[in-house]
Amino acid sequence: MLPSLVDHYSLRSHNTFGFDVSARYAMKLESEAQVAALARDERIANLARLVLGGGSNVVLTRDFDGVAFLVGIPGKRVIGEDGDAYLVEAGAGENWHDFVAWTLAQGMPGLENLALIPGTVGAAPIQNIGAYGLEMGERFERLRAIELATGVAHDFDRDACAFGYRDSFFKRAGRGRFVITSVVFRLSKAWTPRADYADVARALEGSGKRDAQAIFDAVVAVRRAKLPDWTVLGNAGSFFKNPVVSAEAFETLRSREPGVVSYRQPDGSAKLAAGWLIDRCGWKGRSIGGAAVHDRQALVLVNRGGATGAQVLELAAAIRRDVLARFDVELEAEPVCL
Repeated sequence: MLPSLVDHYSLRSHNTFGFDVSARYAMKLESEAQVAALARDERIANLARLVLGGGSNVVLTRDFDGVAFLVGIPGKRVIGEDGDAYLVEAGAGENWHDFVAWTLAQGMPGLENLALIPGTVGAAPIQNIGAYGLEMGERFERLRAIELATGVAHDFDRDACAFGYRDSFFKRAGRGRFVITSVVFRLSKAWTPRADYADVARALEGSGKRDAQAIFDAVVAVRRAKLPDWTVLGNAGSFFKNPVVSAEAFETLRSREPGVVSYRQPDGSAKLAAGWLIDRCGWKGRSIGGAAVHDRQALVLVNRGGATGAQVLELAAAIRRDVLARFDVELEAEPVCL
């Protein structure tokens, strides 16, 4: 059965910035069959399409003159195991944090470093979400996605997803062409902790625990202490990627800025802390209209109330100009801006 088509649908609750924008039409998709049926739905044949999960990685700058697909496909289950790992599947509409907590409750650790990241399971591969020493792609097995033009289901393995740093096939060549319906993760039975990230290590100090639940709890505590709750202060988490520069460029920068915060990469390049760069340019706490840089974490742009997507982009552009002028480093936004 084809899903209902709703006129003039508010997207305020479907983007974590809380922008008061709307879509000309919206459809709630709760099964793979409904997604596949879109290819033959004449009601939307000539309409622009926008796929939304939790809206945690998008900046909506205006009303959308088309149809918004609101992906809410549920379900989570263990679908198999071998001698090395469990295979766990989740519907694209499942809340990411709740799914991570569920895997721990099943005795299958491996995703705990990614706790409290807002959004849905289906959005996680698009962004290749990562935090505290782990990227989702390291635990990924495969996903299933429907091609909108044909209604045909495709299975994508890790290579086909072309994961990069906060990047994937679905943010580039596949953007707008597919709707992810489910994701399968491979969680090793030979679990080893990832607890060396400085903030997590400090949170674990004195507890004497380094099990998966302790790391989960530490990550949640760190994120709550450093990052604003999007339900209280609208935001999309880290707004900029940490830029990677060559070894030569890093040495030049360090000669001018000895205190620059960086992380050496295996190939000799250096990943710079974008928040440090922004803070050094004096942007922490500053605002343009209702859009502001968070006063505790310069990497997060927030909606203090009444901000528009255009104001957020204006603020981001001003920050990029200042960082480029001072450090000769280009910042790239993490969210998709529409």
